[in-house]
Amino acid sequence: MSSPQRTPATSKDSPRRRLSRDGRLRQLLDVSWQLIRAEGTDALTLGRLADDAGVTKPVVYDHFGARNGLLAALYQDFDVRQTAVIDAAIAASKPTLKDKASVIASSYVECVLTQGREIPGVLAALSGSPELAAVKRQYQQAFIEKCQGILAPFAGSQGVSLASLWAMLGAAEALSQAAVAGDLSEEQARGELMETILAMVRRSK
Repeated sequence: MSSPQRTPATSKDSPRRRLSRDGRLRQLLDVSWQLIRAEGTDALTLGRLADDAGVTKPVVYDHFGARNGLLAALYQDFDVRQTAVIDAAIAASKPTLKDKASVIASSYVECVLTQGREIPGVLAALSGSPELAAVKRQYQQAFIEKCQGILAPFAGSQGVSLASLWAMLGAAEALSQAAVAGDLSEEQARGELMETILAMVRRSK
């Protein structure tokens, strides 16, 4: 997946652009990602976002309500892109277990690497609040259900167990973060995750 196009942060001295609500939301999310990349998640506050985006604080509060709302929106933004990449790759892949496993592994790792150092900070912040942890869990469950459907034709009559799918997701997160940190190469992370998926499906037969 190519990196999403970033909207340059607007100077406080520049005229404010009149954007649609969706356009403003896109700008605020892009500026948030830029800020996290430059200074880390701790620097991201609604006030700082308003300053960097060149808008008033009420505009930012109207979109997100609170910092938790902003973090949840950022995670959703990441998840939407990740889902689109996986869906497109699955649709274009060959109908074999190895190809499907390769696509899931490659797409997951690539999306995390594309977001670089930003997404680990957002994930860490999400886990610090019960409200935001529930948001993360919602998207985790959606990913597991997607993988369950993709892999079902290759599994046994009972399908791949939920326990195995959660273990796969844990491996996907750990391997991707190791690649972001430079402890593993992208190829190593993709290869190990693919083998984990293949072994999981074969055990289900």
